Amino acid sequence: MPRDRDEPAAVRVYTVCDESRYLIVRNVPSLGCGDDLANLFGTYGPVEECTPMDAEDCEPYTDVFFVKFSQVNNARFAKRKLDESVFLGNRLQVTYAPQFESPLDTKEKLEARRKEVLGRIKSSAGRPEGTSQYSPAQGSSSGNHHQMNSNKREYMKTIHASHIEDPRFSHVPSDKDYFPSKSMNATVKLVREKLDKIQSGGDDSSTSAASKKPRVDNRRRI
Repeated sequence: MPRDRDEPAAVRVYTVCDESRYLIVRNVPSLGCGDDLANLFGTYGPVEECTPMDAEDCEPYTDVFFVKFSQVNNARFAKRKLDESVFLGNRLQVTYAPQFESPLDTKEKLEARRKEVLGRIKSSAGRPEGTSQYSPAQGSSSGNHHQMNSNKREYMKTIHASHIEDPRFSHVPSDKDYFPSKSMNATVKLVREKLDKIQSGGDDSSTSAASKKPRVDNRRRI
């Protein structure tokens, strides 16, 4: 039974028996757009058949189409992407149609799923315990980031040690000249005197502020 177009799609888990390479597409506009619909589904895999189903009940001015893929994986991918998608102004309703399968189709589907499960079991068994799955790009990027951080730390340590051992980076006392030019040394001396004056003034202001007594408000309150 088709669901209402305004009704949200329910969350459902499909088993391998429910899935199929046969799909039924509802709510397709009656505009003779069968070729466009076939091209849309063909982007997700080879489509063997895409025909209208005139005997199916549908809403006015809409059609129902039968889509047959060559593989179940393609049909699964197309249903996941195109169900509830908008096509020519209408929201498509895509459902599996396993009732159209032949015994050979069902056998091939179950055999393909059995091989897929066995392949997953072998891949997980061959992986050592405690190892996690991650993409090579993520592993390489995280390794490069860690290597860059370690290199940066080593570089900073080297620079700091060279500054300590190098006599060129020794501190110059305040009573010695920094530059060979007298005018530049005079400027440095003037700036140092102003800084010392500002610093001493700040210390005096903080001391005076601490020594002041709190002012008592003796005004009458109304």
